[in-house]
Amino acid sequence: MLDLSPGSRVEGLKPERFTSFKHIGVARASEAFSKLLIVVGVLMLLGMFLPWTQNIRARGVVTGLSPDQRPQTIHAIIPGRIEEWFVQEGQRVDKGDTILRLSEVKPEYFDPQLLDRTQDQITAKELTAKSYDEKVRSLDAQIDALNSGMRIKLQQARNKIVQAGLQVQSDSIRVVAAKTEVKVAEDQYARGEKQFEGGLVSKVELEKRQVAVQRATANLIDAQNDLLDARNELLNAELELDGIRNDYRDKLSKAESEKFASLSEMYTTEAEVSKMQVDLANYTVRAGNYYVTAPQDGFITKAVVTGVGETVKEGNPLVSVMPSRLDLAVELYVRPMDMPLITQGQHVRFMFDGWPSIVFSGWPGASYGTFGGQVVAIDNFISPNGKYRLLIAPDPDDDPWPDALRVGGGAIGFALMKDVPIWYELWRQVNGFPPDLYMEGDMDGSAVKKEK
Repeated sequence: MLDLSPGSRVEGLKPERFTSFKHIGVARASEAFSKLLIVVGVLMLLGMFLPWTQNIRARGVVTGLSPDQRPQTIHAIIPGRIEEWFVQEGQRVDKGDTILRLSEVKPEYFDPQLLDRTQDQITAKELTAKSYDEKVRSLDAQIDALNSGMRIKLQQARNKIVQAGLQVQSDSIRVVAAKTEVKVAEDQYARGEKQFEGGLVSKVELEKRQVAVQRATANLIDAQNDLLDARNELLNAELELDGIRNDYRDKLSKAESEKFASLSEMYTTEAEVSKMQVDLANYTVRAGNYYVTAPQDGFITKAVVTGVGETVKEGNPLVSVMPSRLDLAVELYVRPMDMPLITQGQHVRFMFDGWPSIVFSGWPGASYGTFGGQVVAIDNFISPNGKYRLLIAPDPDDDPWPDALRVGGGAIGFALMKDVPIWYELWRQVNGFPPDLYMEGDMDGSAVKKEK
């Protein structure tokens, strides 16, 4: 009967009393397994306090460090027809080497003597502008002559006015003198009549005095007539002065009008000359664009447009060129959550595609086949893929990158952060917290820690 119930009368089971227990023996596997579990648990507990380097993992591609060292596509500057190829894919070209030749497809540029004919038109227009300039100079000389003649005529008219004024003054004096003579003669005649009545003078003497009165009156009338003539002359001289001004003003206005018309024609012609010179420069530059040349030393990687006789439009891609001078870098794309933790100069470890490596992300010193880099640029705007782009250059204090790397190859980067215990890293991963931001402090070894 089994000893299962509390009321069992079996006091105890002694294995040594039974032969079967003697054949089976004592089971010691459970004791070893328990000890093994204890040892493993202690090791795992101790391992939780081992240092672990936090990192941000991101994928990227190999590229050039500067924009002029990255693959570029040469586009057609003008529309044209491919006439001849001078290179092959994979061929090395130097800066300025001819890649292909285009021919013209627009009718307005078909004339083979377009540049010479345009230059002849420019020369003719320049001569026209020069003739207008000479006409303007002639009109300037004519205007100067008119101004000089007007000054002379005006001075003559002013002199004539002065003379007429003096003549008026002289005739006025003569009139006054004639009036005085008339008065004296009349007074003498009146006294002569009284004397004749008194018998003091003869009839002949009285008649002489009467004749003297008449003569003085006649002189007065002549003087008054002369005065009126002098005043008329003065008025005519003043009117002549105004006439001279109006006459020369009309002539000057007409000459200046012709001058300004000639200036307008000259400026219009000069503008046409400038426009034609611009057209000539454009034609010259366009003729130079018939030959597509290499912008820098490099290799022809791919011909986008193939064949001879194919027509390309303005801006169409023609060939792809890979620069020969290349400083490698890696473009990494990190999540926006990790972006605030990245700073320029931060160290990054890389694992390149096709390069054998053994990576322990938490122990970069124990990894094999990884290469170092430093962050040199961080985009301030998010990329179309929803991540931020980093540009990583080789670390000058680390091993050089492999020579076999090519632009466009894949890379996995580990941005190294702060060293923390493993238990802390596991706790962070379980809670979904970002890594701790660690920045190099000042020279005395101080550091700044920012936990998120």
